[in-house]
Amino acid sequence: MTLHPQSQAYLDQMEALALAPTWEVGVAAARERGRAGLATVPAGSALPRVEDRTVPGPAGEIMVRVFWPSEETGLPVLVWFHGGGWVLGSVAGSDPVCRRLAEQSRAIVISVDYRMAPEDPAPASFDDCLAVTRWAAEHASEFGGDGSRVAVGGDSAGGNLAAAVALHARDDGGPALAHQLLVYPVADSRMNTTSYDTRAEGFGLGREMMAWFWDQYVPVGGAVKRDDPRVSPAHASDLAGLPRAHVITAEYDPLCDEGDAYAAHLEAAGVGVRHECVAGHLHGFFGNPHIFDAAEASIRDAASELSAAFAEVSARV
Repeated sequence: MTLHPQSQAYLDQMEALALAPTWEVGVAAARERGRAGLATVPAGSALPRVEDRTVPGPAGEIMVRVFWPSEETGLPVLVWFHGGGWVLGSVAGSDPVCRRLAEQSRAIVISVDYRMAPEDPAPASFDDCLAVTRWAAEHASEFGGDGSRVAVGGDSAGGNLAAAVALHARDDGGPALAHQLLVYPVADSRMNTTSYDTRAEGFGLGREMMAWFWDQYVPVGGAVKRDDPRVSPAHASDLAGLPRAHVITAEYDPLCDEGDAYAAHLEAAGVGVRHECVAGHLHGFFGNPHIFDAAEASIRDAASELSAAFAEVSARV
């Protein structure tokens, strides 16, 4: 499919702004640019309760934002990890999407302000996300949740973190997860797919930006190698026994093929998978429902898949 008109209009607007590339302006300026951009984003759904709090982490307290869809207790829980290449992005930036997911799935959503690179390279982001996921399962009753019905999810780098947490939880102490929502996930550090060749430039996210993100998060000579499944889930030797997955990719995204391949490998390993490549759209569409109509449909689908996964767990109890 050709570019969707909304995707083309977005690219035209970005071209007209003539912004210097992220890797040229540097981390601080790029983060400030992102914060300034939030002023143009409409507020998300009104919910009965939204609260910032802290939970214990491996290097100190971790801030989380908790979204309650109702005053009920025993609600399922989605732990959400924002995107931004492990360098950019924020809980504030993912707030509208988290509100929609909470409202539509009737789950408590916990959005994690994990440590980011380059100040804290891998595995810091992963360690924080795993810690919050375990805390959510162990302490769910304290905030109205059901610790037996916990899912993880995220977009882009957040999808990478969700997939990595699901792998580690399976292999090393849990918790048993109900679902993983992987939205155009960074799955493979090799950056050698066809979509990296055909979508490398001119569609928003590009090869040079992704290479820069990898250099910040997993620098050469750092504590973690790039084939470690904690940073590159596609390198895991076995995907069997993972929670069911909903994988969303975008046609005009350099990450498209690695997300598609990860979904296929999950399915081949016997994991229940719903996979959709959203035609005509770009990396980042899911997080911008005020720009892309397709985002609203994808969020509704994601919420429906979450609800079905939580119901499946309830039926087994």
